[in-house]
Amino acid sequence: MNKKAGSFFWNFKQLSTLIPTSRTMRLYSLGFCRPKIVCAKWKLRSLLNDLGNRKQSSIRYLFQDAFIFKSREDSCQAKGISTVRVPTVHRLLCPRRIFFDAKYSVVCVDIPDNGLKKLSFHHEASSEDVLIKERKATPLSSRKLSEECNSLSDVLDTFSKAPTFPSSNYFSAMWTIAKRMSDDQRRFEKQLMFNHPAFNQLCEQLLREAKILYFDHLLFSLHALVKLGVPQNTLLVQTLLRTIQTRISTWLLPSDPCTAPAAAHRILVDQHVWKIKSIFTLQTVMKYIGQDTPIALKKKLEMKALKELDRFSLLNSQHMFEVLAAMNYRSVVLLNECSAKVIDNIHGCPFKILNNILRSCKDLRYRNLKLFEGIADYVHTTFDIWTLKQVLFLLILFENLGFRPIGLMNLLMKKVVEEPGSLNTKSIVSILHVYSSLNHSCQSQDKEFLDVMAAALTGCLHHISSQNLLNAVYSFCMMNYFPLAPVNQLLQDDVISELLASGKMEKNVHRLHILDTCLKLDDTAYHKALDLALPQPPSVPSCPNTKVAEVLSRLLGGEGYFSKNVQLPHNYHIDFEIRMDTKRSQVLPFSDADITCATNIQRLVAVLCVPRSSYCLYSSHPRGILAMKMRHLNLMGFHVILVNNWEMDNLEMENAVAFLKTNIYSVEALPTVNANCQST
Repeated sequence: MNKKAGSFFWNFKQLSTLIPTSRTMRLYSLGFCRPKIVCAKWKLRSLLNDLGNRKQSSIRYLFQDAFIFKSREDSCQAKGISTVRVPTVHRLLCPRRIFFDAKYSVVCVDIPDNGLKKLSFHHEASSEDVLIKERKATPLSSRKLSEECNSLSDVLDTFSKAPTFPSSNYFSAMWTIAKRMSDDQRRFEKQLMFNHPAFNQLCEQLLREAKILYFDHLLFSLHALVKLGVPQNTLLVQTLLRTIQTRISTWLLPSDPCTAPAAAHRILVDQHVWKIKSIFTLQTVMKYIGQDTPIALKKKLEMKALKELDRFSLLNSQHMFEVLAAMNYRSVVLLNECSAKVIDNIHGCPFKILNNILRSCKDLRYRNLKLFEGIADYVHTTFDIWTLKQVLFLLILFENLGFRPIGLMNLLMKKVVEEPGSLNTKSIVSILHVYSSLNHSCQSQDKEFLDVMAAALTGCLHHISSQNLLNAVYSFCMMNYFPLAPVNQLLQDDVISELLASGKMEKNVHRLHILDTCLKLDDTAYHKALDLALPQPPSVPSCPNTKVAEVLSRLLGGEGYFSKNVQLPHNYHIDFEIRMDTKRSQVLPFSDADITCATNIQRLVAVLCVPRSSYCLYSSHPRGILAMKMRHLNLMGFHVILVNNWEMDNLEMENAVAFLKTNIYSVEALPTVNANCQST
C-alpha cells in the first residue's frame, strides 16, 4: 500500500507543476452523447515562462472525452477534447520494463541507473496558438484501412506517413487483415510488425490516447492487441485493461443496485436515453444497466431500441438476444424482429453467435419455433463444418428449450454409428441425456445406435465416475435399453454408497428408484434378482385438475365411478383412475361388491393431466419422462389417456365432455354411450 500511495502522490505532484497557481480547473462529467468540439484561445506566454523554470517529469494527460474545462481567470470554456498541441518542451520518460510484484499485485516500472531518456514533441507553437483545437485531418476508418492495405506493414506505413486520431483504427485494421491470412503467413506478418520502426510509435500514441478514447475504441484496441500477440504483461495492454475496468466499474457495474451511485446512474441513463445515437452504445447501456432496473426504464430502453430498429445491422440483431437476457427483460416484439433478421441471414453465422442466441432464449423463456428450426436446418445442412462438440452443445441447448430437431438428431446418430471412436465419456453422457430426454428414436438405426453407445460406455467403465455412470444408465433405462456391463457396475455396493453420500443425494435416489422400476417392469434379466435398499423419495404434492374432475363426474354419472389422486406401486401417481369392462363400453363403480363381481372383466384406465412442458416444443411428441411413465402404466395393465391442461382450460364444458368421451370409450361402444347419454 505504501508503494501505491507513494506512486500516486508523486504523479499528482508532477502533474500539479504543470498547472499555473493562478488557475484552477473544474471537471464536469457529461452524458452519453459526444459533445461538439469548439476552439478556445489561451494565453501561453505566462504558461511557457512558468514551465521553463520547473523540472519536468513524465506527464500523464488525464483528459476524458466528456469533460468541460472552465478557467476562472479567462471566462472561456471548451466542450470536448481534441488534439492537444504541446510546445517544444522536453518530456522525461524512462524505458518501460514491466514486471509484476506478487506481494502487492501491482505493475512496477523499473528505472535504470543510466539516466532518463528524453523525448521531444516538435510542434511549432506561437503565443497565439491554442492548446485545444479541432482536428482538421480526416481520420481513416479501420474498414477503409483494411480494404486499402494488404499486410500489417502496409498499415504501419500508412500510420508513419500521416498519423491520425484515433490510433485504435490501425490496430483494428491490422487484426482484420491478419484474420484473412493463413497461419504461416500470419506468423510471418506478426514478426514483421514487431520489427517495424513505426510499431513502437503507434503503441506510444495509443498509450497517450487511452484516457480520451471512446469505450468501443478501447475494447477494439485491446482485443486487436491480444489477438496480434502483444504480451499481456506490457504497459500498453495493462493500461487499456485498467482503463476499461475503471470505466465499467464506475458507470455500468455498481456493486449494489440499491446504492445511491446505482440510482444516479439510472437517472443519468433515463435522462439521456433519447440522445444515444450509436446502436452499440445503446446495447452496451442496456446490457449493463442491471437486472434490478425499474421496469419503466427497461420499457424506455426497449422503445428506444424499437425506434432504431431500422438501423440495426445483422450483428446488432444477433447481439440483442444477449443484451435482453443480461437485462432480464423479454421484449417479444424486439425478439421477433431480431429473429426474423437472424433467420434471413443464418448462413455463415458462427457457432458463438448461435450458442449465445439459444442460451439467451432459454434465460428469457422465449420460444420461437421458426428460429429454432432455422438454426437446426442450417447446422444440418452444413454438418460437415461443425465439430462433434459444437453440435452437441447446440443439441443440449435445444433440449433445454424442449425443441426436438429431428433431422439433425438423425444425422448425429448416423455419424456416431459410423465414427464411434470420436466419442469420449463426456460426449457419451451428453448424447444419451439429450436423446432420452427428447424421447428421440429412428426406427432404421435405433438399435444399432444404442448398441454403439453401449459399447462406447463399456469401454469407459475403468475411469468413469459414479455420477456419470448413473446418468448414462438412467438415460439408457428411459430408452428401454439395458447394457449388461454398465448396469452390473452401477449396482455394486460401493458405487451405490458413493452415490447416496454425494451432494446430489435426492436426485440420485430418484434416479435409482427409476432404475429399480425399469429393471422390475421392463423385460430385462434383472427383474427377479434385483433388491436395492434405497431411502424413500420425497412425496410430490398433487393438485388434480378440477375441471377434468367436473367433466368426468358429468360424463360418468357421479364421483363414484372414478378415483382421484391414485398412488400406484413403484412410486407412480395418476390423476384419475376409471374401471371399465374389457370392451371399454361400460364404466364400473368403485364399490367392493362390484369390484369382486367384475374382477375378471374390468379394464383400468389412467387419466393423466399433463402440462405443456411434458411434450416437445409445439408438438404432441411426449418427452422422455412421460413416455417412460406411459410405458410402465401399460405394463401395469392401464390404458393411458392424456389430457392437456392448457387445452382443457380453453374448452367449453360440452366440448370437454365430448373430448373425454371419445378417448375413454372404444369406437364400437360410442353409439351405445351416446344413446344412453341422450336418454338420461
